[in-house]
Amino acid sequence: MLLKVEALPDNKLKVTIYTDGACSGNPGIGGYGTILVFEDSKGNLHEKELSEGYLQTTNNQMELMAVISGLEALKTSCDVTIYSDSKYVVDAINNKWLENWVKKNWKTADKKPVKNIELWQKYIEVSQKHSIEFIWVKGHAGHAYNERCDNLAVSACKKENLKPHLL
Repeated sequence: MLLKVEALPDNKLKVTIYTDGACSGNPGIGGYGTILVFEDSKGNLHEKELSEGYLQTTNNQMELMAVISGLEALKTSCDVTIYSDSKYVVDAINNKWLENWVKKNWKTADKKPVKNIELWQKYIEVSQKHSIEFIWVKGHAGHAYNERCDNLAVSACKKENLKPHLL
């Protein structure tokens, strides 16, 4: 389900996305939790929670899926701040690892194949129309939205009818 948002004229909507991934075993059963938060033109705060579980995945894949699902939910170009406890995701963006992986034909600095290429490609696709800032938060440290995302991710792992594949 898409988050319906209306941007103010000549302004991008400001949206905050909180994310977390979980995995029972690594690889193993996993899930993600995402919360989108924005304030409308009348000052009303809106929140939308997203979560999904998968049969066979990794923690890093779930961290990425949390971000991707949040961005996919946006129907218009937005200024987005993403909070994640995943150093893997945040550092890949903030330290320009992703940019370098693409330039090096999906090879790491030590010339090994990048893991999770399909998910990174999906991230690139869904991030194109947005201005995005990533902020790392310490996991399990009492950050209310991060804790809620963790609960969503863990709960998603325990649902029946888990999805067999990521994409």
